[in-house]
Amino acid sequence: MAVTVAREGSIAIVRLDNPPVNAIGLSVRQGLMRALEELADAADLRAVVLTGSDTIFAAGADAREFDADPVAPHLPDILDAIENAPQPWIAALTGAALGGGCELALACRKRIAGPKSTIGLPEVTLGVVPGAGGTQRLPRLVSLAPALDIIANGRTLKANEALDVGLIDEIAEDPLVRARQIAESEDLSAILPLSQRPQVADDQAAVDAAKERAAKRMRGQDAPQRAIELVALSSSMPFAQAMLEERQTFLTLRQGAQAKALRHVFFAERGAKKPAWVEAQPVDVKTVVVIGGGTMGASIAYALDSAGHGVALVETDADAKERASHNVGRLFKDAVKRGLMSEADAAKRQERIQLLVGYDGLPEAELVIEAAFESIEVKREIFSTLDRVMPAHAVLATNTSYLDVNEIAASTSRPERVLGLHFFSPAHIMKLLEIVRADRTSQEALATGFAVGAKLRKIPVLAGVCDGFIGNRILFRYREEADILMMDGSLPWLIDEAMVDFGMAMGPYEVQDLSGLDISYAQRKRRAPTRDPNRRYIPIADRMVEEGRLGKKVGVGWYRYPGGGGSVVDPLLEDLITEEAHFAKVTRRDVSTAEIRERLMLAMINEAADILHQGIAEKAADIDLVMIHGYGFPRWRGGPLHYADTLGAAAILARIEEFEKQGPIMWKPSPLIRELAETGGRFADVKRG
Repeated sequence: MAVTVAREGSIAIVRLDNPPVNAIGLSVRQGLMRALEELADAADLRAVVLTGSDTIFAAGADAREFDADPVAPHLPDILDAIENAPQPWIAALTGAALGGGCELALACRKRIAGPKSTIGLPEVTLGVVPGAGGTQRLPRLVSLAPALDIIANGRTLKANEALDVGLIDEIAEDPLVRARQIAESEDLSAILPLSQRPQVADDQAAVDAAKERAAKRMRGQDAPQRAIELVALSSSMPFAQAMLEERQTFLTLRQGAQAKALRHVFFAERGAKKPAWVEAQPVDVKTVVVIGGGTMGASIAYALDSAGHGVALVETDADAKERASHNVGRLFKDAVKRGLMSEADAAKRQERIQLLVGYDGLPEAELVIEAAFESIEVKREIFSTLDRVMPAHAVLATNTSYLDVNEIAASTSRPERVLGLHFFSPAHIMKLLEIVRADRTSQEALATGFAVGAKLRKIPVLAGVCDGFIGNRILFRYREEADILMMDGSLPWLIDEAMVDFGMAMGPYEVQDLSGLDISYAQRKRRAPTRDPNRRYIPIADRMVEEGRLGKKVGVGWYRYPGGGGSVVDPLLEDLITEEAHFAKVTRRDVSTAEIRERLMLAMINEAADILHQGIAEKAADIDLVMIHGYGFPRWRGGPLHYADTLGAAAILARIEEFEKQGPIMWKPSPLIRELAETGGRFADVKRG
């Protein structure tokens, strides 16, 4: 049963038992209502202790129910019944109490947490607001400003933080034992239920500050602003009336596009794991060799060390080794500065990372990750050497962003043990990991890649071999279309503004300035021999690099950075663009914000559809995760293919066919879009694995 009831003398223990996370789905709600009915007539009952399993109290509502109509009993009604029960209830928080779990605890007279318990209301991260009284009970418990902070930001508090703010009453090693003691010794009925407490003191300054923070931190999202408005009602509206507002807002938001997109991402992230068809067991990786101690290699080494792996970092000479040591040291200094570790711990951990020159004396590692210069010749030479010096059981991985993993694998005698592990910079922070399967990569090597990704707490996505894999291939087409719009009449800052307003973390030109224009320049030069001569090519970025405009690191790129500070528009760049348009015999025209967004999004969608059609990605959700976690696509839009499903394949095809008339090479509709337009299907239902 999802809820059990046990009597211990004058105390009843109501336990939530709905593995794995005690989600408050229909069975739990029905069980709680039965428990309330069963205990209502127990005249000898002093109090009720509500608890969960040994490791979790309740991790919120069952999000799978959100796409269906609500079914009684509803959680707000259950919480009203708990507050008005003949016996007072006390919550023993044995683990996480999130969302509806937190609201359950708020309906109890007291809350006792374990030292490792967490408690919070993260609903806004799923595009909704608390729907069972959280916006009204919490401010009556902790006051307006702390409630705004917790609810509008979707925060989860550790036990000590919750105690400091007044969200819980005590921390106990065994919260169930302590809750029983309190239930037996204290008159809990003397504590006024939160719904019966008076309205909170008005604090308009806190409300205004919360709105401003939410507009910046959760730009474009509806739920945080609505949550703030609801919490503010706790100072101006009676509880029952405010509850009606909260419930209606919750039900409206949960059926909205943003909530559906965020639920899609929520489930996609939980489904991001080793594919079911990979049945082999992974190699037990204890030690990893990282080739290359540049920014990426050092960051990978730091991440591996943080996950408990032994790490050896290999460079080519003494000077490079010194630079690698500096790069690793900087990461540990940053960690100390951010309060993540002490100076002593940082020094101890940095000493654990071996710094080596050359391949002599390498440890008996189970995995090698190459993070050297992005050159096929360099990587082939490295892998040929690794094949010779590493033990036969070692898995060899390349961190290449674009290059052909099959060609790299062919330089070894063990192509079945070669794969791509494409980390995103900075590797110790970015969650995404593209795991690239070459033609002959074995299941064991793939399983090892997924196991290492899991230990590093990454979101792993399987990709096939093509230029740029999933993310960089889409990025190339996105930037290509942006350059065409720039040449035809727009400007970099107008394109950036349009895409940031759409929800992207940064515009395409801001991103290039940050990473360095020389990076994409090198990729264009690599592609030059195989570029279709009939495909439109915009040389503006090439000219900028050749004139030394490399981006923020040199103070000028698509923008200027006076004094190394923030970006400012550079009027000289408009002259350069106009000049290049003249050379190319392009008559510049007005390009609207709507056109920028439509063309860039459809370019991204069409490329993503081809990637799925060709089996480079196994499912649409994988592509969505790559673009959200690696390229700043707005989470609340669900990723490019989820967004495409909201537009409909038929509508997308019609627009792409219009663009195809102007640019038939770049705007050839993906066969998958044609197929879905004909059948009325969705990208979400396409599987290629």
